[in-house]
Amino acid sequence: MGNLLYLIAVILVIGWIFGAFVYSVGGLIHILLVLAIISILFRVISGRRV
Repeated sequence: MGNLLYLIAVILVIGWIFGAFVYSVGGLIHILLVLAIISILFRVISGRRV
């Protein structure tokens, strides 16, 4: 489960970076960033490591 959260966070960050250059998605980019940060924080708080 921890690896899945980490994978999702990485995918969301990559999507956010890609979308920041495209500018076509608008507010969705910021939602992706927030979800990625929440996933990373959840992983850090739970204390799980890869």
